[in-house]
Amino acid sequence: MTASTLAEAKAQIIAAGRWLDGKGWAPATAGNYSMRLPDGRFAITVSGWHKGRLTDFGVMTVDAEGKSLDGKKPSAETALHMALYARFPQVNAVLHSHSPEAVGMSRAYRKATHYKLTGHEMLKVLPGFTTHDAVFALPIVDNSQDMADILTALEPAMLAESPPPAYLIRGHGLYGWGRDMAEAERVIEGVEWMIAAELAEARFRESMR
Repeated sequence: MTASTLAEAKAQIIAAGRWLDGKGWAPATAGNYSMRLPDGRFAITVSGWHKGRLTDFGVMTVDAEGKSLDGKKPSAETALHMALYARFPQVNAVLHSHSPEAVGMSRAYRKATHYKLTGHEMLKVLPGFTTHDAVFALPIVDNSQDMADILTALEPAMLAESPPPAYLIRGHGLYGWGRDMAEAERVIEGVEWMIAAELAEARFRESMR
């Protein structure tokens, strides 16, 4: 569901925060979530809030450049959200999760620029994927305190003929987006589940040696 008012966006973002916290994917103050508003503003979580305990005061508005419109402080990663909205007009919601599985995998594959997910029925929850036989190359980029570095590293993937619906920042967490909050949630949950399934498979294979 898209948001036609700020009140609707706040309600959806608060619900997403509680859902992600319930999954264990929003520890401490980690994560940031946003939605596009019809009037050109963007609703986004205020920096420093525990996302499982958000209230209306924990969601603020910014302009297309990520500048605060109500005096509150947005996350430093607001630039990553704004870059997605600017590049993809169809995107109306962005989520950022922090599962131990995704973070652990990104740290284990320290030199990898992507991780291939294939053979999973869950691939079909991703936009544009219609079969488990598809291959989703999940981009992995190094973390940086400078958001420009992350955006530069992502540029090849974002300019691809079929850009991904998610990417992973090494040692940090997963970004996923969609046409509405429901699609963004499906992307996050689907990718997180496939990563966890891959790690479970690796453990079983090891135990069978």
